[in-house]
Amino acid sequence: MAASSFFNRVSKALNSSPSSYKLVLLCTLTLSGGGVVAYSESQSEPHRKKKVVVLGTGWAATSFLKDLDVSIYDVQVVSPRNYFAFTPLLPSVTCGTVEARSIVEPVRNIIKKRKGEIKFWEAECVKIDAANKKVSCRSNIDNLVGSGEFSLDYDLLVVAVGAQVNTFNTPGVKENCHFLKDVEDAQKIRLSVIDCFEKAVLPSQSEEDQRSNLHFVVVGGGPTGVEFAAELHDYVQEDLIQLYPTVKDLVKITLIQSGDHILNMFDERISSFAEKKFTRDGIEVQTGCRVVNVNDKEITMKVKSTGEVCSVPHGLIVWSTGISTIPVIRDFMEEIGQTKRHVLATDEWLRVKGCEAVYAVGDCSTIVQRKIMDDVLAIFETADKDNSGTLTVEEFQDVMDDILLRYPQVEHYLKKQHIYDFTMLWKDSQGNERKEIDIEGFKLALSQADSQMKTLPATAQVAAQQGTYLARCFNSMDHCEQHPEGPRRFTGSGHHRFLPFRYKHFGQFAPLGGEQAAAELPGDWVSIGHSTQWLWYSVYASKQVSWRTRYLVVSDWARRFVFGRDSSRV
Repeated sequence: MAASSFFNRVSKALNSSPSSYKLVLLCTLTLSGGGVVAYSESQSEPHRKKKVVVLGTGWAATSFLKDLDVSIYDVQVVSPRNYFAFTPLLPSVTCGTVEARSIVEPVRNIIKKRKGEIKFWEAECVKIDAANKKVSCRSNIDNLVGSGEFSLDYDLLVVAVGAQVNTFNTPGVKENCHFLKDVEDAQKIRLSVIDCFEKAVLPSQSEEDQRSNLHFVVVGGGPTGVEFAAELHDYVQEDLIQLYPTVKDLVKITLIQSGDHILNMFDERISSFAEKKFTRDGIEVQTGCRVVNVNDKEITMKVKSTGEVCSVPHGLIVWSTGISTIPVIRDFMEEIGQTKRHVLATDEWLRVKGCEAVYAVGDCSTIVQRKIMDDVLAIFETADKDNSGTLTVEEFQDVMDDILLRYPQVEHYLKKQHIYDFTMLWKDSQGNERKEIDIEGFKLALSQADSQMKTLPATAQVAAQQGTYLARCFNSMDHCEQHPEGPRRFTGSGHHRFLPFRYKHFGQFAPLGGEQAAAELPGDWVSIGHSTQWLWYSVYASKQVSWRTRYLVVSDWARRFVFGRDSSRV
């Protein structure tokens, strides 16, 4: 009876205890005396890690992986390229200033340095199924036994697949132009430049044929196009004309820009200096022109101001006119109802709109900043604690910090208007400060703030900061569920889990050839000249992803100074 009673109690305990505990019973029953010896041990099963799938190995994905605490996640990376490339140096690769292998770091070298296990699959994501939390992938390895197709489940998905070159559906561009997005593109351009010179010196070529073969056209006056034109000019003047002296006077470089100025995202002083320097160097800059057609022999463009259409022969065209979404992202956008957008839309926390468990970083996405005027009534009601219908300075000050965090355009607006004390917004038309303000006055004070909303540029600097930010969010995700640290929710109760992503601009460079560069630095500082080129060298060397690539890049720069650039087709 005692044993029966004991087992009944044990049975009740097992039924009521969590499934994560084990009860081990060692029982010995004897006919004489009838004794029971029981031993129990509580042992917790390991907690299941959340599955995080990362698509891509570019700037955003690599920064995310380097800062992610992989001990708390099951991380899998999928990318058609098994390396990270330092893309700002791609123009240098096109002319042999830097070797391609010097700016790439194998992904497996990066992930093996992390504490914890990260699995990497060299494959291309072909479909994102957000409803079932699954991605379908296909290996791009040639001569692979089997189909190479597989799928991965995820709890959290990080989309960092980058973008492709935007051709604007211009006829003939894909067939006859070179792009400059990947290391493979840079290597193809390098071979094509050499081919143009080798063809030009053949005995069968007329002078007209030689001029056509040696006419290098760059479409797009942004940083990539300008830097490539500058690198190519230096390559020709410092190395190639010594090897091909018979055609040295026939080489021509033309830069075509649809806007009024090249480098129009830089300070106008830099844009003006670049145009003047290119003119001195003999690089023809044609602004206000739009390319309408390209074939294997000619490029046709239309002058916007006059409507004139003209065609010029070419030997090589490099197309660098912006980016567009890749097919898998377009399909995903259609699935989640973002068909009217050009890129994947995320909120300020880099979460894809309409998908709780999907995050997007880098060139494939853009942050859609919420307008303060959409929430102005809710903000006013939150600040008006006594429901008086008016706000005092103290009431508004209570929510101002949260407003600046949640709506960064307000901070930009205040800085642009040189307003360092927000109470200046409360002044009436005579300049007198009011003690209270109603909803209409509140709207009027902030009505111009949304005009300062800007889309972040698709640069490596933005992508890297987004990856680092998202890794910090993932590392503290469990903590912030219990203790939110973000700004106040004006349209609901409580606080947001995280602080929104805030991009910090550290400046940008524009190498212009001839050991001269231009830089736009924080605080509206502009630097131009030889000293800026050395600053460019030091910054780009320090930003390399590993000591191996840092050493190789610096060695390539030194080799170029001593021996010049290599012109072989190897």
